[in-house]
Parts: sequence; C-alpha cells; structure tokens
Amino acid sequence: MKIATVVGARPQFIKAAPVSRELRKRHQEILIHTGQHYDANMSDIFFDELHIPRPDYNLEIGSGSHGRQTGAILAKVEEVLLEEKPDALLVYGDTNSTLAGALAAAKLHIPVMHIEAGLRSFNRNMPEEINRVLTDHLARWLFCPTDTAVANLASEGITAGVYQIGDVMYDAFLYNRELALAQSSILDQLNLNPKGFILCTIHRAENTDDPQRLGEILRAVSAAPLPVVLPLHPRTRKIIQEQGLSSLLGSKVQVIDPVGYLDMIALESACRKLMTDSGGVQKEAYFAQVPCITMRDETEWVETVETGWNTLAGADSKRILEALASAAPPAGQPPIFGQGDSARRFVSIIEENGERQ
Repeated sequence: MKIATVVGARPQFIKAAPVSRELRKRHQEILIHTGQHYDANMSDIFFDELHIPRPDYNLEIGSGSHGRQTGAILAKVEEVLLEEKPDALLVYGDTNSTLAGALAAAKLHIPVMHIEAGLRSFNRNMPEEINRVLTDHLARWLFCPTDTAVANLASEGITAGVYQIGDVMYDAFLYNRELALAQSSILDQLNLNPKGFILCTIHRAENTDDPQRLGEILRAVSAAPLPVVLPLHPRTRKIIQEQGLSSLLGSKVQVIDPVGYLDMIALESACRKLMTDSGGVQKEAYFAQVPCITMRDETEWVETVETGWNTLAGADSKRILEALASAAPPAGQPPIFGQGDSARRFVSIIEENGERQ
C-alpha cells in the first residue's frame, strides 16, 4: 500500500514518528512536510531526534493568514498527489495542514485517514475546531484516541470507518522517555532542580492574539509559587514584545527558545506542575504524571480533567494561581490513552481494510 502522509507542525511530527516506523515495515510512505512550522527549532530538530525519515516533499509554505496558508497548502499538496497517486492520504490532528491535505485528497477521490479523529472543544471560534470537524467529515477512516472521541463522532452521525486505537502520542512518549532521561542535559543547562520548577507553554491564538488574556496569563506566570521555565514560540515572543507585555515577566521566569522533543520530555518529567494552552502538552503532562493547569476555557481532552490530573483555569490570573496552589497528583491514573500500541493497531486496521477491497 502506498500512503501519502501530510505533516506540518510539531505535534504532528511526534505523532508521525511511531506510525511511520510501523507503517514502513511493510508499506510505502510518501512524507509531505507543508512547512507550516518553518523554524528549525520547531521543525528540523524533531525529524532528527525522532528519527523520522526526511520528507519526500517540503512545500515550504511558511506563515500567513488561515485562509492564505490553507489555500497554499491545498494547491501544493494536490500537485504532489497527482504526481504520486497514493492509495490513501494520512493526516493528523487539527492544523491548517490537516484540513488542506484532507481537502486536496477528497477532491481527487483519494481516501482520507485521520489520526486523532473525533476531538471536540465545541468552540467554533477556534480555527482548530473548524479544521478537525471538517476533516472528520471528509475522512473515510477515522482513528480515535479515546472513547469520548468515538462518541463525539457518533453524535454527528459518523459511525462507519471509526476505530478507537488509543493515542499514538503515548506510543511516542513511551518510546522516547528513557532516551530523553539518559541523553538530555536541559536541566543542567538551565540550572534546574527536579520538582523545583513549573513548566509553562503559551502559543494558542485565542490567548496570544488577545492582549487582555495574554496579560492575565503572564501575570499569573510571574506570580507562580516556584520558578517558571517558559519556552516561547517565536510568534508568541514577538507578540509579547509588540504588545509591550515583556515587563509582566518577573525575575523568576526563565524565558528560553523552543526546545526539542527529548528536552521537552525531560522538562515535563522533572517539573512540579505544568501550565499550558497546548492540547498535546496536556496529554504529555498526563503521561508524565504531572498535574496540569490548562489556560483555556475548554479542552478536547476532557478525560484528563475528569480524572483530576488537569484543571481548566481559563485566562484569569486569579483562577490560574488558585489552580496552581491546589493541583496535586491524584491517587491513581487510568489508562485512558491506550497501552502504547496505537501505531501497530492502526497499521493492522488499514491492512485489514485493504484486503477486503
């Protein structure tokens, strides 16, 4: 089977690593990197660390408005698909690359496979929500990470071609955790003591594009009870400077450039608590058994909240600080994201479908 895979952002590189490793044992994969994340620290380093084969195509789209970026990706992915003529197209998650790839394939009558299908925030103001809903309705095969995702699809009338395989990010985390703990020197580089700091990430447009929300978050970060390590996405750093919010970051906040995946795992595993607006980092906190404070008004990963490992605090500094003070590891942790064999299950399912056709 010949599969074209579209990736374009950090979380997709992480998800693609275990799937590509399993897929390429018996099948051909054409890897298309859209260039949606074009900074070397946000892109190239992940291919190196995760041992992902170099992309067969790098579309080098770069940044831009949602419509412009999505349209540019769609046009260039279509050219690749016309040349390669794959049996199916695989997309991950909820980025502009995800939707553009799915649209290009669907219009060419190439079956779409969506890993991480069925997630819903039920907030249509989020571009990610639009991307994931439309992609799910375009896909022929939908691979869900949780039972909640399966139920979300059923509520929209999508039941055919739906499979609950667990979360491929858990596969990646388990595969790379020991490597990260053995190889990463990030704690020494930043002079950090295990469990003596809080890790924070901020990148989501609903926070970064709203000066009031961003200011509230930065005030909470600066008032946190422990030193904070803040790897800043280039776009977020630029917005903080342009909005004149740099002064809100106090002396206990250590701002650093984005780090590679192994360094991120090391930081997540060693921090006392984690503050984020990232969907992927919420899950990685759960994998690392670290309490998470999510600086959003809703989350796609409702299971992490229901089990007590994640607290929704919005963008209100008081609520964030209260959550930081009260968050503690619960007594247990159910295996809501599977057993770490999601990539193998994915390949088995597409092989079974291929044999039936």
